[in-house]
Amino acid sequence: MTAVLVAAGAFLMTLIGGYVAQRTGDRRHLVLGFAAGLMLGVVAFDLLPEALAAAPTEVHGVPQALLMFAAGFLVIHIVERAVAIHRGHEGEYAAHTHGHGHHGHGHGHPHPGTQRVGLAAASALVAHSVMDGFAIGAAFQAGSTVGTVVAIAVVAHDFADGFNTYTITRLYGNDRRRALTLLTADALAPVTGAGITLLFTIPEQLLGLYLGFFAGFLLYLATSDILPEAHSPHPSRSTLLCTLVGVGFMWLVIGFAS
Repeated sequence: MTAVLVAAGAFLMTLIGGYVAQRTGDRRHLVLGFAAGLMLGVVAFDLLPEALAAAPTEVHGVPQALLMFAAGFLVIHIVERAVAIHRGHEGEYAAHTHGHGHHGHGHGHPHPGTQRVGLAAASALVAHSVMDGFAIGAAFQAGSTVGTVVAIAVVAHDFADGFNTYTITRLYGNDRRRALTLLTADALAPVTGAGITLLFTIPEQLLGLYLGFFAGFLLYLATSDILPEAHSPHPSRSTLLCTLVGVGFMWLVIGFAS
């Protein structure tokens, strides 16, 4: 039951992250830059190390976790190409280049496929938050000390999860209601995951493969969509600084919790 109570803290932090993302107004480019930094930090300092530790077995000289990492990156790339999302982005960027400024930027009539990518990305974050709950439950099964350390890391980075869930959903043209629905699902997910571990645990190898796949998925979103979107309508210096702050923040959070 301790794991479920700790997961309730993750629930609150996720909602706080989503609330902050809603209140950014015309500083959207800074939010996106910061969100990309958080995502890069989660991938580099949390997801990949955990995936490699859980699934180190090699296939033709490469750890299975890294193969799944590449697979996750390629799957979202193929999905985006299938719905021609980049054609829409390139048109927006061209408008900025020719001096339309902030008024040329918008998502008034997003392609339905674009919205589906946003929903799929946010749903993947929700699935990851379920795994966060699993991680809390499994850690407390290993011992209270281990459980406390993992809980600190999960609760802290669930702020980033909530922030990113709301931001990604809105970025791809979905309305506020959908974004709030997915934010609520993301907040409930750790509690659900922790509760399930009271019944059974996930095999470590399978967990590692999932984490590797999700890391590739998240890296693609950060580098191919969110960062270009953040830099397109604004000077890059402040956005770049926010990205560096996001990466540094995740480094500090995970470092203190480990």
